[in-house]
Amino acid sequence: MKDKKATSKIISILLTLSLSISSLLCLSSCLDTREAYIVSAVTNASGELVLTYSDGRIDTVALSDGGDTSFVINGEVGNVAAATTLGLSSAVSIAASFTKTVQNGFGGWFPGFGSGNSYTTDYSAFGSGVIYKLGEDGDAMIITNYHVIYDSASNSPDGISEDISVFLYGSESAESAIKAEYVGGSLYYDIAVLHVKSDLLKRSTARAVSVSDNEVSVGNTAIAIGNPEASGISATLGIVSVDSEYITMTAADGRSTVSARVIRIDTAVNSGNSGGGLYNDKGELIGIVNAKISDESVENIAFAIPVSVAVSVADNIIDNCYGKDNKSVLRATIGATLASSGASTVYDSETGLLEIKETVSVGEVSKGSLADGSLEVGDVLISATVGDRTVEITRQHHLIDLLLTARDGDTLKIELKRSGVQKTVEIKISSSTMIKY
Repeated sequence: MKDKKATSKIISILLTLSLSISSLLCLSSCLDTREAYIVSAVTNASGELVLTYSDGRIDTVALSDGGDTSFVINGEVGNVAAATTLGLSSAVSIAASFTKTVQNGFGGWFPGFGSGNSYTTDYSAFGSGVIYKLGEDGDAMIITNYHVIYDSASNSPDGISEDISVFLYGSESAESAIKAEYVGGSLYYDIAVLHVKSDLLKRSTARAVSVSDNEVSVGNTAIAIGNPEASGISATLGIVSVDSEYITMTAADGRSTVSARVIRIDTAVNSGNSGGGLYNDKGELIGIVNAKISDESVENIAFAIPVSVAVSVADNIIDNCYGKDNKSVLRATIGATLASSGASTVYDSETGLLEIKETVSVGEVSKGSLADGSLEVGDVLISATVGDRTVEITRQHHLIDLLLTARDGDTLKIELKRSGVQKTVEIKISSSTMIKY
């Protein structure tokens, strides 16, 4: 995404570009200039993960049983070091190679510029990613930003890189590159999914990311782990500044305008952080970092795609694209416009946090749509269910995000109040109402 603007400020995607192979090689060489980093990670006889750092320090990481993916480091639970370690184990660097034709403007008279009025050049884009699903045989699904592996100016027919490599944390060198296959993606949501399979991944200490089930609140810890300036995976720390807002920007194609729901953070992020994970103090994924405001008068305003959107889009891509000709998100539409009123903050005495809540109602119903005959203007929405997932509707995006999880043949159940009377309506989702995003 280039030249993105919101409230007259320039929103910059966090993508690093290079016209030579030197930046790729820097993935390994540049690590030597950083502060202490992990140089080895091995499992001992007790099933503990032993991390050795470049300064000689050693941490012993006990992996909990029973599906609890929290790390315990030196007896401490839930601290930033433990959360960062967990995040690092699911982080990857990404390099996407492209070729494009350039008009030289000199009529082809200069040597090395090819014949005629144009020449071709190779270049790479660098970003980050998160291991979302991990199989026992060394295959994995990786979430990243769409703009990391897409360039409309390239010679690729669909703009998608045909040469994508993934690097695990601690193995960020050219010889450790893992070739990745593009599964599918969305220009609108700026999410893409890659598939990899490698013995290197099978032998590694890499883990699938732990996904947070809770919505973020202002003040929550926000740890960004990514590949800034293509210098290798690193972590930065901040907090959530705004839990949910919309920004308008130009999409990766340089033409389309999208309105994206994001989390605002003050965590330091830079070019190359695109597609990297944003984690809470438990090491759980809360978002995918994708942009920042670049302006001399602005400091520490960056954005991440909320995990509820990122994971729902990723699942949608895997279900609708993996092994299929389709490469786009298919989102269910029901033909109803939502309205909000009575927004207020509520104090949660258990968590000690403030939560914004609003009354969400039906503002308009399109004739002949799935909602026609089921929903009526003025209906106040209480909750909604698709499959085994139920969400309380206290913000508009709760239902909008849920529709990303709906598939052909699913039933959407909505609890609502109509004229003060609570009732349940059911809407059958059909493929004819699925829209590509």
